[in-house]
Amino acid sequence: MTSKDCGSHSHSRRKLIRRIIWSIIFFIFIIFLTILLVWAILQPSKPRFLLQDATVYAFNVSGNPPNLLTSNFQITLSSRNPNDKIGIYYDRLDVYATYRSQQITFRTSIPSTYQGHKEINIWSPFVYGTSVPVAPFNGLGLDQDQDNGSVMLIIRADGRVRWKVGTFITGKYHLYVKCPAYIDFGNKAAGVIVGNNAVKYTFTSSCSVSV
Repeated sequence: MTSKDCGSHSHSRRKLIRRIIWSIIFFIFIIFLTILLVWAILQPSKPRFLLQDATVYAFNVSGNPPNLLTSNFQITLSSRNPNDKIGIYYDRLDVYATYRSQQITFRTSIPSTYQGHKEINIWSPFVYGTSVPVAPFNGLGLDQDQDNGSVMLIIRADGRVRWKVGTFITGKYHLYVKCPAYIDFGNKAAGVIVGNNAVKYTFTSSCSVSV
């Protein structure tokens, strides 16, 4: 074999490799384009959350000045998947309470789950904290609000979700949920006594959701 033949053979081989590489790139491009088109056509909607109720077992501000909060309540939180053809994986979901943007309870983890099309999930986790330090101005605010008979809390749920379209599953997205919880301690008719010093309050407002 002459050097000319070797050079021609090497050139053909490089040309074949380039064709294979470009074919793979084109194939991957078509797959991603198809996924984007399907995603755009289906237009996935965010899950809809609703804080249904909260049963308060303990809520006490202590210290001098008041800067420690001990609380214990059980909430009922529902989530609805509004999509017809898209499922939702809840890989992680932590629930906790805040007051004036400060976290005042520990985080409670909700077990991972899958939510099918148009499906509703209901969770009833306990949200609590023992002698949780709060900022001085928030401690005074909590103490005053409780003396006045009402406290406005925000129940938050932070987590990670994935969307399922057919057999395709997306990467993980951050999920942020904010639910207002107006607890009217001063009005006995606002809640229902369900046990020793436990009162159940029912809510009707929906939660804000961002992904």
